Amino acid sequence: QVQLVESGGGSVQAGGSLRLSCAVSGYTYSSYCMGWFRQAPGKEREGVAYIDTDGSTSYADSVKGRFIISRDNAKNTLYLQMDSLKPEDTAMYYCAATPWFGDMCSRYVYAFWGQGTQVTVSS
Repeated sequence: QVQLVESGGGSVQAGGSLRLSCAVSGYTYSSYCMGWFRQAPGKEREGVAYIDTDGSTSYADSVKGRFIISRDNAKNTLYLQMDSLKPEDTAMYYCAATPWFGDMCSRYVYAFWGQGTQVTVSS
């Protein structure tokens, strides 16, 4: 059974930093695309960052230069380092995984999801 468990969310002032983690189990982690998504109240869910099986990354324009996605295949863990946080980054953040079939990881519909961790940035 595929499981993803996020942690690391919290409340921070604008300009601050947080590091999200996602522990994964139940599948061959290194062969899956991984991504971080977020959903703010009243808004649609959006993809924030993706990381391919070879470590290639892609980001939403709104977080480029501020967020870094990384994965530790030995620890089966996904990370999202978030710096220079803004109030508009406030949302529930989810990690997600899906099997990789050769395309860019940003193009998939993700099959497995964590329960989410709340990030709140105050001005």
